[in-house]
This record gives sequence, structure tokens and C-alpha cells, in this order.
Amino acid sequence: MRNANSPSLLALSSLLLALYSLACWRPAGIGVGGQYNDAKAEIAKGGPRINVNKAIASLEYVVVRDPSYKDSLTLLGRAYYMSGRYQDSFQILKRALAVNPEDEIAWIALGLTVLRLGSDAKGLETLKGGLTLLAKESKPGYRGFEFWDQDSYVQTAIRRAVVAVMKGVENKQGVIQTGEILLTRIDEEEWWANRKQERDQLKPQN
Repeated sequence: MRNANSPSLLALSSLLLALYSLACWRPAGIGVGGQYNDAKAEIAKGGPRINVNKAIASLEYVVVRDPSYKDSLTLLGRAYYMSGRYQDSFQILKRALAVNPEDEIAWIALGLTVLRLGSDAKGLETLKGGLTLLAKESKPGYRGFEFWDQDSYVQTAIRRAVVAVMKGVENKQGVIQTGEILLTRIDEEEWWANRKQERDQLKPQN
């Protein structure tokens, strides 16, 4: 009788285990674009559902290879912020704004980061600038979405953030809270706008 510990049986067991693992494995995004999309989808989950470390790993992969790829630097700065790495967030968001000085999301995220780092007056001023830019840009066609913010969730969040900022540094926690909620609303709206765009593309053409 063949020994259950024979090399051939051990090799077969290893092969079966490897095949089982492959059957359960879902491949991550391929290349820069795939890793970016994975991170974008992760951040769009919002709240405690986000696997921040996973998003950071994907975005670090992207920016090492192509730091100007879409808004990858801004997303990485935000992911660092979410993980409490405020100094890293500050450095990356400064790089993002060097690439695109008109990136309103980067300005808002930078303002929140500076507030977290304790430079309240500077953070408030930076956040004001980002909110001004966003208020001008957040309309149909924003980020390529024809039907952007139809339910006005983003506009409502912008107004609340502006009111909080106008109260000054005495309202620091309120400023941070409304700013973070605003970024979450933008992520959510972009997720829904993407889904709608995908559905529209699948509709039969007349």
C-alpha cells in the first residue's frame, strides 16, 4: 500500500490546494488603470466599509509609476488622511496641486489636513478656496457627468460646509466634520453617476 506521506501524494495535495485557492481568488486590477479603479471603488464605499490600507497600496502602486494619472495623487492624499497619516497627506496633496492647481478636491482635502495638523487659520483659508472652486464647478457636466447631483446632496453639503467655515476657527470641529461629509457626498454622487452612465451605455440605441 502506498504511504500517505509519499512525495507524489504530497505534491497532489499541494496542487489541489493551489487550485482551490485560485478558484476563490479574485484578481486585483491590472496595471495602473486597474489599480486606480480598485482604489477609487474602495474609497467610494464610504465610512467604516473602506479598506484604507488596500486603497493606499493600490494608489502607491499608481503614483510610483505615473504620478500624473488622473487624480491619483489627490486620492492617495485623501487615503492617507483617512488613515490618520496627516503629514503624509499634506505632502502628497501639495504634489497633487503642483500637478493640477485647479483641483478643488485637493484644496478641500488639504485644508482639512492642515486643520488636523493644527494650523487653523491657514487650514480655514485653504478650505475656503477649495469650497469656492467647488461651488463654481459642481453643476451638470462636472467630472464628465451630464446629470450631476440631481438630488442636490452635494450642493446641500457645500452650503453646510460654507456655513461652518464662516463661523471661524472657534467652530473647528464643525468645519472638519462638514468638510469630511462633503467629500463623502461627492464620492457617493460620483459612484451613482458612474452607474447611471454605465446603464445608459447598455441601453439599445434607437
